[in-house]
Parts: sequence; structure tokens; C-alpha cells
Amino acid sequence: MKRAELLTKMINTGVIAVIRAETPEKAVKVADAVIAGGVTGLELTYSVPHADTVISELVGKYADTDVVVGAGTVLDATSARLAIIAGAQFIVSPTFDKDVALMCNLYQVPYVPGTFTVTEAQTALKYGSEVVKLFPGAMAGTVAIKEYHGPFPYLNVMPSGGVNVQNMSDWFAAGAVVVGAGGGLTAPAADDDFAGVTRNAKEYMDEYNRIKNAELV
Repeated sequence: MKRAELLTKMINTGVIAVIRAETPEKAVKVADAVIAGGVTGLELTYSVPHADTVISELVGKYADTDVVVGAGTVLDATSARLAIIAGAQFIVSPTFDKDVALMCNLYQVPYVPGTFTVTEAQTALKYGSEVVKLFPGAMAGTVAIKEYHGPFPYLNVMPSGGVNVQNMSDWFAAGAVVVGAGGGLTAPAADDDFAGVTRNAKEYMDEYNRIKNAELV
């Protein structure tokens, strides 16, 4: 039940902000900025120093809200376990890793591995992944989701890399259940322009809500 609830909460965010930063303090500021703009899905990458500590801080700070905090760029089972113990509510990897999958299954936390081919997607499904990350999305393109859905019509796909406000509707039209947004969303943070990050986040969520409302018509 725990994994199902976390998975639903993650998907319902619509947009997952991929957060990278040079320091833990800056990572928290970027996270605060995207949340202020309405993005409630956070993928805190392990490229951030002391990522597990940042995850713990964010989970505590936004407890009892719609915010869901996951760990990204998780390359091994040890990192996955540290993130989960810190409170990570989902785990994302750039590729599929069997040991990470088994660790996430043990703790009943959703594992979202990066896949590029149908073979990789099938392997992820065999090891219990209920959402796969189409990565790099910019290279695969929206047609990749349609090709995935040929043999696996029930596969949940999160494109990441290459998703922006201008093409978000194309990704959802192709069958994405949630999208990951990195540099296009958080770019102003490079200049410590956190208000700019918040403006970007609002644009992403405005577009996401427009897409979802259009589907209901």
C-alpha cells in the first residue's frame, strides 16, 4: 500500500523538478523556489553534496503537504538505501540497476529507472518498476512513448531531458503520465535568481493545468 500511495502522489504532481546545485544550501533554495511556483514534485539529485541530508530537511520541512521528495541520479543500492532512510519517497536512476530495484522493492518505495529501449523497459517491468523514465527524452522524442505502448500498453512513462513549457503538451499527448523538468525550469538558479525559478515553475504548472483541463473537456 505504501508504494502505491507514493506512486500516485508522485504522478499527481504532473511535473517533477530535477534539482541540481553546488551546495546543500543552494539545493534547498532551488527546491523552495519551485515549490513557491506550484511544482510539488522534487527529484533531488545525488550530484548535490550531502544529498541525503537535503532530502531529510525537505521531507521534514514540507511534511503534511502535497510535496513529494525523491532522490535522483541514484547509481547503486547503498545510495538508494541512504536516500530512503533519509525519507526519499521515490528513487530515480539514469539507467536501470537490478540492485537498486531490489532495494526499493524491499522498502516499498517506487523505483523510476532511466530506459531508452523497449528491452530496458521490459527489464524494469520485470523487476517491479511501475514508472520508467524515458531518458534522454530529447534524443528519444515523443514517438518513443508510442513505440513503448505497442508491446506494453500499460507502461507508465516519465520523459526527462528536453521537456519544456513549449512541448509539454506533445509529451502528454504521446502518453506521458508525468514529466521531469531540469535545466529549463531551474536555469535562473545558476545566477542565484530564485525568483526566476519560481516564475518558471509557475509557467510549467500553468501549462500543465491547461493540458489537464483540456483533457476534461
